[in-house]
Amino acid sequence: MKLLTKELLKKLPPIGHSIETKEEPQAIVKWFTPDSNWTWYVAEYNPETGMCWGLVDGLAKEFGYFTIDEILKIRGPFKLPVERDWSFDPVNLNSLVR
Repeated sequence: MKLLTKELLKKLPPIGHSIETKEEPQAIVKWFTPDSNWTWYVAEYNPETGMCWGLVDGLAKEFGYFTIDEILKIRGPFKLPVERDWSFDPVNLNSLVR
């Protein structure tokens, strides 16, 4: 399964979009490890560098930067790769922090 489709790439705003526009950031994509408790919510993306910005929910919930290359290398305890939640609907990123 592709982590980012052409359709998702069209929906993802560039890095810094929410700061520049003062708009509430939206989680557009959800990635997760099927064999552990880590989840990444992508809100902004730079296709040239593969840099993402969003919410990481692992040991704690944190806003931050991560690259798609890093995500592709991650394996859980059973060596399963990160997957995309294909049924995920975009939500306000801040609503996921609660």
